[in-house]
Amino acid sequence: METWITELTPLSFLERSADVHPDKVAVVYGPDRWTYREFAERVQQVATALRSAGVGPGDRVAYLLPNVPEMLVAQFAVPLAGAVLVAVNTRLSAEEVRYICDHSGSVVLVVDAAFASTVAPVAGALETVRTVVTVVDPHGPAPSQEIPGAIAYADLLAGAASNGLADEVLPWTVDDERATISINYTSGTTGRPKGVMYTYRGAYINALGEVLHSAFTHDSVYLWTLPMFHCNGWCTGWSVVAVGGTQVCLRDVRGDAIWQQIDTEGVTHLNGAPTVVAMVLDSPRAHTLDHPVVITTAAAPPSPRALARAERMGFLIVHVYGLTETYGPYSVCDWHREWDELDQEQRARLRARQGVGMIQAERMRVVEAELRDGQLVDVPADGTAMGEIVMRGNNVMKGYYRDPEATAKAFAGGWFHSGDLGVMHPDGYVELRDRAKDVVISGGENISTVEVEQALLAHDAVLDTAVIGVPDEKWGERPKAFVVLKPGSTTTQDELLDHVRGRIARYKAPREVEFVDALPKTSTGKTQKFTLREKEWAGQTSRIKG
Repeated sequence: METWITELTPLSFLERSADVHPDKVAVVYGPDRWTYREFAERVQQVATALRSAGVGPGDRVAYLLPNVPEMLVAQFAVPLAGAVLVAVNTRLSAEEVRYICDHSGSVVLVVDAAFASTVAPVAGALETVRTVVTVVDPHGPAPSQEIPGAIAYADLLAGAASNGLADEVLPWTVDDERATISINYTSGTTGRPKGVMYTYRGAYINALGEVLHSAFTHDSVYLWTLPMFHCNGWCTGWSVVAVGGTQVCLRDVRGDAIWQQIDTEGVTHLNGAPTVVAMVLDSPRAHTLDHPVVITTAAAPPSPRALARAERMGFLIVHVYGLTETYGPYSVCDWHREWDELDQEQRARLRARQGVGMIQAERMRVVEAELRDGQLVDVPADGTAMGEIVMRGNNVMKGYYRDPEATAKAFAGGWFHSGDLGVMHPDGYVELRDRAKDVVISGGENISTVEVEQALLAHDAVLDTAVIGVPDEKWGERPKAFVVLKPGSTTTQDELLDHVRGRIARYKAPREVEFVDALPKTSTGKTQKFTLREKEWAGQTSRIKG
């Protein structure tokens, strides 16, 4: 590359904001406040401490922390040290944490003391981890237990001083923008999780896309309701720093805690799955906003009813879509001003679509299942024909770590295959219909579980729902609904089924509804349908899909 062109890296965002806005509040956590100068100094301190602990270029460093400031520091400090960040899901079991550390080859594991009980059983069995570091959060719960052989976070930081590195200032640059900045592990519902590799270039570009589509500015106050371990928090930690905004860390994501931060810290933005949106809307502290708050939401399509309700309260919903393999959000339901003239239900239905590629991405395609002469073939843009959603571009992963076969399969035909089924509308907007593994094939007819779920959610009494295929002697399988009712609400199976049949074709409607207290969820709010399927298909010769 020519000498006058610099390699792209999100580290440059913090260098700039610390230089331009040194006294601006960058991080808030309870009573604690860090300015951008202090934030950058903390990042430098941790990066040199990791170097002092023997972390070298390309080494992997695992972090098992909730949404606390030190997890935010890691987004910058680990790559500043030349290493690769492996942010681990805090809800995983000890064995799952061990597998991720071993598969990634992490040499250091930094653990929040509250999760010591997860790491302690496997601490002696980690293949590559040389150092386990325990972080005690002054605003968090007491340590659950001791981790054998672990050192305190303060001792890690002190190591740089003892080695004469305390005053070292590392450059906010990178030699190769296509190098790996982080490895994010998928949920692994049907097998071992896969390590998704992000590059410095992709992180930089995706962060700027988030700035544009979520409308971050210097005055933004972003609340961490989305787990930082999930897709590096959709790159949002880098985004907010890029514009010199403020980030509010939140250890425990609850409706009351979210509203407290909105009201006391002047929160302007938050991200999360539709379950987080529901948590906000259903909180006893919920009220009409006195200042605008942008909620960027993804995962399952939000119900038109939830979108309309949020709009009435004064929230602006930005609906995005993506996967771990696309750095989080890849597409956005870009709004058209003429849609403002439509009634509320029509607006909500349009806003629930997954939309078009974001500014940093290419347009999505919806393609047939089979290649023709090695090429992908698009389905008709009629809003009806279903196909698989595929993507490519700067914010698509580098590949799966140590898994070339899965990488090649994912990029068949030169585009990343999402595994999601959708339709292309005539206006070029994509609408998600289902995961390929979730479609119910009943008597040869494909039934979108999302469509059935949306019909159920349109009922006033329904808080949450999941629809799966269950065995049927005549049709092979048929849809069944699991429903969580709103507190204080009542309804019957017959009433719900009549409601659904009035909204969609009768053959798509479930025959039965099972009322449950809660649905099994991942840490990012996705319903774990495989758990429901395993129970329903137990003992059957079936296609139990993960």
